Amino acid sequence: MDPKVKDKTGEKKKPKKMISMEAKHEIIAKHERGVRIIDLVIEYGRNPSTISSIIKQKEAIKKLQPSKGVPIISKLRTNIHDEMEQLLLLWIKEKQLASDSVSEAIICVKAGAIFQDLMRDVTETERESSQGGEGFKASRAWFDNFKKRSGINSVIRHGEASSGDIKAAENFIKVFEKLFSEEGYLPQQVFNCDETGLFWKKMHRNTFIMAEEKSLSVHKAMEDRLTLAHCANAIGDFKIKPLLVYHSEKPRAFKAYKVMKEKLQVLWHANSNACVTSQFFIEWMNIVFGPSVKKYLIDNGLPLKCVLLLDNAPAHPPGLEDDLLVEFKFIKIFYLTPNTTSTLHPMDQQVISNFKKLFMKHLFKCCFEVTENTNLTLREFWKNHYNIVICLKLIDIAWQGVTKRTLNSAWRKLWPVVVLKREGFEGFEPIEEEIVSIGRSMGLEVEEADVADLIEEYAEELTTEELKELQKISHSG
Repeated sequence: MDPKVKDKTGEKKKPKKMISMEAKHEIIAKHERGVRIIDLVIEYGRNPSTISSIIKQKEAIKKLQPSKGVPIISKLRTNIHDEMEQLLLLWIKEKQLASDSVSEAIICVKAGAIFQDLMRDVTETERESSQGGEGFKASRAWFDNFKKRSGINSVIRHGEASSGDIKAAENFIKVFEKLFSEEGYLPQQVFNCDETGLFWKKMHRNTFIMAEEKSLSVHKAMEDRLTLAHCANAIGDFKIKPLLVYHSEKPRAFKAYKVMKEKLQVLWHANSNACVTSQFFIEWMNIVFGPSVKKYLIDNGLPLKCVLLLDNAPAHPPGLEDDLLVEFKFIKIFYLTPNTTSTLHPMDQQVISNFKKLFMKHLFKCCFEVTENTNLTLREFWKNHYNIVICLKLIDIAWQGVTKRTLNSAWRKLWPVVVLKREGFEGFEPIEEEIVSIGRSMGLEVEEADVADLIEEYAEELTTEELKELQKISHSG
């Protein structure tokens, strides 16, 4: 209630103080032990009607298990509300791991979508209880309370491309330019790294393969998810061996193909979420990035110094330089300002998108070549012969296929002076057209728009069912 509102005596009314869920459970427990309502009224300083309402609703209240950090419940919450918020927090965490900031509007839309998905799986009684006569509404009040109890401020941006974000980007560019003008870094010495998710066995929803895959469990879909960290320098002539995180340390296909992880074209790591952690990233810095960059600089007669530009994802915590081995102290870590990633992050400027298109192109090409030269049908190949080992080969081919021009042009917004000038559309590859052509040669109904859709589907965006399965995997890991 507005504290400025006055009661009949002319005095300002005090805002109504809500009762915590813990207090409600205490009241119920004491009443069941024989404590009278009037005594509870005195002890808790509440009206008799308030205490009586809690007692009447005790069965519903007993079932409630609020999300961690929920101190106050102003309306009767149910398990569905709580599960929605838990899945929403997991979704936000995934966004943060992917260094994606999200706005209030996006979070509210996702909250509503998750709630509606959960409501479809409950009984009529549970549905009526959860609706509470009003249904769930991701209002400003709900969002403010959710934000306070979950501590998600760091991942939220306010508005889409707000003036504040634009100003932050402009200021960062000035700081960045000053650093390189004063310390004399060359584009060969400046590197950028970013992570991206990949559902490596996901086919577009319009294909018959995808129709069959829908019958598989969501758990299977989550097993087919991996995360990659790509890195290259600003001139575009040197790519670093990627970091890859999968859900399994030793996939079954590794044994069948006699794979030796140390000989892979990626640094292999595994955890239940298939997400890059700071520990994995630091190991990649010392085992892969440091030695590779040092050799590159020496071989090219360049000064032994470099900069690695990163975003503020949890895998890149402040103080990374302290975790570098002594021989790699020539590496300087430079962080993008929050909320400038989508605008300035070089890897986000078509590099990762280009990689995923190339991955899709070579995946289609692999499908076509195998089915053309064997008796396997496309469905048989996809279901029984396309595995993580083949996927790793395609990842390597796709990453090697990202051109110097693409890598160099990605710095156009942040460091335009290092972007080499080119005439016309030299080097332009119509990747989407090639994918469509290969797909149609296999009898698939695919258009260029489908390619764009699938590239988006390859990313980290998770459905409610996938979030629920990821939650199960996380708890069992």
